Amino acid sequence: MKPPPFDLLRAESADEAVDALRTRGDDTKILAGGQSLMTVLNMRLAAPAALLDITGCNDLCGMSIERDALVVGAAVTQMKVERRARLAQEVPLLARALPWISHQQIRSRGTVCGSIAHADPAAELPLVLVTLGGTVTLRSARGRRSVAAADFFTGMLSTARAPDELVEDVRFPLAAGGARFAFSEFAVRHGDFALVAVAAVGDARGLRIGVGGVADRPVVRSLPPIDGSALDDALNELAWSLDARDDPHMTAQGRRHLVRRLGRQAALATINPGSLH
Repeated sequence: MKPPPFDLLRAESADEAVDALRTRGDDTKILAGGQSLMTVLNMRLAAPAALLDITGCNDLCGMSIERDALVVGAAVTQMKVERRARLAQEVPLLARALPWISHQQIRSRGTVCGSIAHADPAAELPLVLVTLGGTVTLRSARGRRSVAAADFFTGMLSTARAPDELVEDVRFPLAAGGARFAFSEFAVRHGDFALVAVAAVGDARGLRIGVGGVADRPVVRSLPPIDGSALDDALNELAWSLDARDDPHMTAQGRRHLVRRLGRQAALATINPGSLH
């Protein structure tokens, strides 16, 4: 299928982008990598009057360390982040999750912020951002505002971004000393969207575990230091709390099983980093 007709707008700076959104934001989609957007348009699930291309905005193409966070601009591709020399030391959970995203060709075009803005509950990057307690910077002609990742995702493909706002950057907190990280997912084939994905951060205070692909947005729980049957009980409670539903890809029972199994694997990997492959 082909997308419906639309106007193509090109911005050469973030200022130009937010100005365009100020005047045409109600019926404009932002085009960065386009790996999710073009599929939606081709299937005619959306018919915006205009696309705003931000790939030429040099001021949105950078990464930097600011205030103990890795800041990723709106036009930065997933591959560029994946190839960052010190990513495994700076944001280990992000480094573990990126290779699970689709295929190399998609990551070379798809952007980090685009995945966050699209808000697919099965996508890896929203799960990582929420699990780490990251933030999203939204910019409009009215100014900037910072939104906690847990508040940014509001439902299936739904976020707190207003029509005249641009996701200017996302901020992944740097790894704290002593913390350990794990990421795993289950999909029919490597590169498919996760049927269930689990991210975990463990330290002396306990375990922070996030689950994607089950609820309508990533869900994170904090657990005290526990193991054995207490961990199994906590993961079982988490699995039931996600309100899993049967769908053509998997039963609700199957998803709850994966939450328990992957959750336990991830929890143990934060104790023994070599236990999850």
